[in-house]
Amino acid sequence: MLRGLRPVFRAGIGAYWDLHLHGTVRVPTAGPAIFASNHAGWLDGPLLAIVSPRPVHALTKQEMFDGRLGAFLRGAGQIPLDRFGADPSAVKTCLRVLADGGAVGIFPEGTRGAGELEVFHHGVTYLALVSGAPVVPVTQVGTRLPGGRSSSLPPRGSRIDVSYGEAWRTTRTPWPRTREHTLATSALLWEHLREQQASALAHLGRRLPGPLPVGDREEEPDTGFVRHPDIVATPPHQQAATAADQQGAP
Repeated sequence: MLRGLRPVFRAGIGAYWDLHLHGTVRVPTAGPAIFASNHAGWLDGPLLAIVSPRPVHALTKQEMFDGRLGAFLRGAGQIPLDRFGADPSAVKTCLRVLADGGAVGIFPEGTRGAGELEVFHHGVTYLALVSGAPVVPVTQVGTRLPGGRSSSLPPRGSRIDVSYGEAWRTTRTPWPRTREHTLATSALLWEHLREQQASALAHLGRRLPGPLPVGDREEEPDTGFVRHPDIVATPPHQQAATAADQQGAP
């Protein structure tokens, strides 16, 4: 279904919304790849799987795998994820897809929000380190209107932009991987994703929708893949300011 029905669903999406793809030439045409996207609205997941230049097996919260929708998601090759604890099954499935030369989709923010990558979970770093697969930054704009709820959809005819940035690569690192190495690699990847998002938004001349309305915030996942209290790291652009504050700099 992921391959056979993609053209049909892509045509439907293109007919309903004003869809524009950018930077598709930056996406590796073959071999394993990890698509790391911002997450501002409900539509981000379907778009990541359907309109990307190649089929993407996207990590999807397991709450959506109930009933007919769950059967459809499984048939479409999407991967259920328990966001509130370690999920070895999801990890193994992602690594199997990558080992077979496929593409995995992941939302490093862990949940819908402003989509500005202010939060970063280390699952994407773990997959990159274990597999050596390149990470393709994805910036989605227009999937939720400013002030719109997390489950809302943009009106028919709204412009939606999906921009693919320069792929980021790291050396494949076999077990054992130290926690310090993972955190340092996460900081580098996070900064790259933020730089690519800023570049995409500047090129498009668009802005993200901003925070969700008060009282409408998806429950924060615990850790993503690994259970650590500091799963959310401090981005490099904030680390310098924090160090200066600690030293009493003006």
